[in-house]
Amino acid sequence: RRVLLLGEGNFSFAAALCGAPGTHVVATCYESEEEAAGRGGAARSIRRLRDSGAEVVFSVDCTRLKEYFLPGEREFDRVYFNFPHCGRKAGVVKNRELLACFFHSCAEVLAEQGEVHVALCNGQGGTPADRPRREWHNSWQIVAVAAGAGFVLSDVHPFRAETVRGYKCTGYRSQDKSFCVEGALNHIFIRGTPPLCLTPVSCKTQLGSHNVSFQVPQVLVDKINRGFLELNSSHPVRTIKEKLSAGLSQAFPLQNISSCLPLLHQGHLRGVCHSNLFWITLSPGEAPSTEETSQGLPDAVWFSHFGQDTDRNVQGGCPIPKQFYLRPSLLPHAQKIMKKGAFSPGTLHVLSGAVFRRCRITPHSMPVFHEMLIVLTVRRGTEDSCVQMLVDNIKTTTSSLHQGTSGVKPSINLREATSFGTELNDFAAFECQLGEIQHFLCVGTDPGPSGSCVGVIRTAPDELKSSELVVVSASLNLDLLAMLLCGISDWRMLWTSDRRFLQQFPEGELRLFKSFSLYPPSYVHDVSFWVPDGEEFDEVAFHTLARRVSGEMVVSIQLRDSFQQPGTGRRSLCYRVTFQSCDRALGCREAAEMQLRFREEIQQQLGVTLR
Repeated sequence: RRVLLLGEGNFSFAAALCGAPGTHVVATCYESEEEAAGRGGAARSIRRLRDSGAEVVFSVDCTRLKEYFLPGEREFDRVYFNFPHCGRKAGVVKNRELLACFFHSCAEVLAEQGEVHVALCNGQGGTPADRPRREWHNSWQIVAVAAGAGFVLSDVHPFRAETVRGYKCTGYRSQDKSFCVEGALNHIFIRGTPPLCLTPVSCKTQLGSHNVSFQVPQVLVDKINRGFLELNSSHPVRTIKEKLSAGLSQAFPLQNISSCLPLLHQGHLRGVCHSNLFWITLSPGEAPSTEETSQGLPDAVWFSHFGQDTDRNVQGGCPIPKQFYLRPSLLPHAQKIMKKGAFSPGTLHVLSGAVFRRCRITPHSMPVFHEMLIVLTVRRGTEDSCVQMLVDNIKTTTSSLHQGTSGVKPSINLREATSFGTELNDFAAFECQLGEIQHFLCVGTDPGPSGSCVGVIRTAPDELKSSELVVVSASLNLDLLAMLLCGISDWRMLWTSDRRFLQQFPEGELRLFKSFSLYPPSYVHDVSFWVPDGEEFDEVAFHTLARRVSGEMVVSIQLRDSFQQPGTGRRSLCYRVTFQSCDRALGCREAAEMQLRFREEIQQQLGVTLR
């Protein structure tokens, strides 16, 4: 491998590396050869480097690296820059600028899978790894400046000078003097995933007996048809689904409903808020008649009015009603199958697939996740024991999986619906809109925190076959389960295209996730505006616009102020928007551009007046 060392003082660090087998060292410094050789021990180290076959290059500016190497010699596997400094009494701002230019230059000479190692004195980096940690404005902000050049921090560990044979630090205030490296840290950077180019995507699906196409909502372009549950997938959501199915099959006869479940629903589900659905317009000329589609779609209630529930598109001078939306649940599909008499009493039927729900932005609120729906028809009077058997089986499997990843036995609780009050996370709150719930299934290290609700259980009479039968159904959020079992703090990581995510999960094996992007920088922007007179502000639409404009780079939106102007009654809202990526580099300039686009979009799409 090719190793590049920058800013060498006396070349003692480079000399310690030059003997490593299979390593070609290129050691450089900013000074001329004459100036560098005058430092204590430098001449000896330079001779050692040259005798071992290493290259030694002088007068190298770390901000213009590609100028010193031919195109075929620019692919370095590792770049070291120990204790960079502008020299003398340069302050934090100048040193940040140096690092920013260095990282941009480094991106031009680093191999695709290469690493950049930057050692800084204690406190300079500005990350939580520093002890003590400086205030952000008084640090070099190394993770943020690296992000501007497309790098993420993959690891940070103590810089142990005593383990590098013969190493002696030098260069204190541009002099041949040593400096304190106690508590110094080595920061290891890798290239982040390139920005996504989210071009419009058309999706084909079955509607009754017709094949139709529609344009996928932009916030879902990188999430539609990802195949996480397919046979060749090693994604943790599939592993969890397979483990749960295997456990359940030990207690019940089990049948997987493997037929292709329609992506679209028609009309509207009773009780579900319109703004929580992803409404779809079919491609022109493809919309089949109501009679044709009713054969293949779950029953729904038609809207009897136009207005905000109609598309802006017009055919023949009349607005087109919003008839179709992406499935928010698999429950209507199960009900449709039951009507056909395809569910056998006593057999556990399992449906699974991605479902789509517009929601606010929080670390555990997902516009798309994988649902596992378990349906069982039993005789009246036995439903309670069947629910308990079902829950016990899920508990056993989940506990086994959690202990296998973390070694800690989790708290798994079945809570009565009445015990939750208003403490529902978005998953549970939406499930309540779909119908009455008897129990919530919660997983966590503490009993029943609201954010840990991963499933709901319903019981209802089977009115289609016999009054003696009761239908028991359990809906599980596989994505939330994967987060809790694998220690994943941000749902967006489950959908990353970065191969380093799936590399941590060999097929059929769950492990604790180790983030490959540590301490990602965050950027805070405020936006305030006047709400149109006489209209309710659609906060879900506001959050969805933030998702779309930023490409899921907004991690938090908080209402900071609500003001009503005396006399006119006009209402003004102020929100704080925090931009942060969990898997790729996000620089401050890119975040600022996203904020500007967001301001333009909310003005055009929501009709607000910016302040």
